[in-house]
Amino acid sequence: MQLFARRSVAPTITATPQRHRHRRRRFGMLTAALAGVAAVAGLATLLSPGASAAGYSYERGPAPTHASIEAASGPYPVSRAFVSSFSVTGFGGGTIYYPTTTGEGTFGAVAISPGYTARQSSIAWLGPRLASQGFVVFTIDTTSTYDQPASRGRQLLAALDYLTQRSSVRDRVDATRLGVMGHSMGGGGTLEAAKSRPSLKAAIPLTGWNLDKTWPELRTPTLVIGADGDTIAPVSSHSEPFYQSMPSSLDRAYLELNGATHLTPNLSDTTIAKYSIAWLKRFIDDDTRYEQFLCPLPRPSLAIREYRGNCPHTS
Repeated sequence: MQLFARRSVAPTITATPQRHRHRRRRFGMLTAALAGVAAVAGLATLLSPGASAAGYSYERGPAPTHASIEAASGPYPVSRAFVSSFSVTGFGGGTIYYPTTTGEGTFGAVAISPGYTARQSSIAWLGPRLASQGFVVFTIDTTSTYDQPASRGRQLLAALDYLTQRSSVRDRVDATRLGVMGHSMGGGGTLEAAKSRPSLKAAIPLTGWNLDKTWPELRTPTLVIGADGDTIAPVSSHSEPFYQSMPSSLDRAYLELNGATHLTPNLSDTTIAKYSIAWLKRFIDDDTRYEQFLCPLPRPSLAIREYRGNCPHTS
């Protein structure tokens, strides 16, 4: 009897249309799951560094220290562009100071107004000082040196509109992250601008002057800086009432300079620069690395007579 060896042959399986459908469905479910994982990973990348559940943080520059924000110059090289009064409407021209780097995206911006009878030269020191810390800064002239606070407020807003829409550096500016500053009547104008445009991220009146003493309408985080020796806009009738009238729910602060006068903001001043930088970084950039300089509240010192405010900040 002849024996034949049985060869094992793997059966051939022909997939049915139904089996194809099951495979496609399983593949689709796997693809969706992988896409979900990728989305989570991408979100984590987007939020890091410096973002929190509260919102995106536009961190610019290295981690700050007291020494770094007190320094005469920050980490960014700065260039400037002159803006003729003949090329603009609504304000008197000025000078734009901006970081020269193009590798960190856009920057927040701030417009700064001089005071009564003054020109931009009186607040020019703030331009490179703030720009070197990572802002586009526009020190402006007003249409008349005698312009009152309400007019100066409108001119600050016109300058910001020019900066973000027509200027030669508009591509460097994030139009959603803007602030205003000003000295004396320019400080009063700062309050007027913030009242008119609540979307502003920060306002800093410097020894501000305004006949209007009450500002319950403000929605912009505001740092009021006064001077203990100011006889032109005494803190008791200007800066203090400004601050006290603002909503208690608003992120606000009152800094009274020690041994200072109404004209102190016209000269380079480390205390003004330090707390202005911290305020602008915290609220224009939403950079909470700067919260440490504002909360806990700074204590009285040789430079600070008084500091009031709400902590922690919530904006």
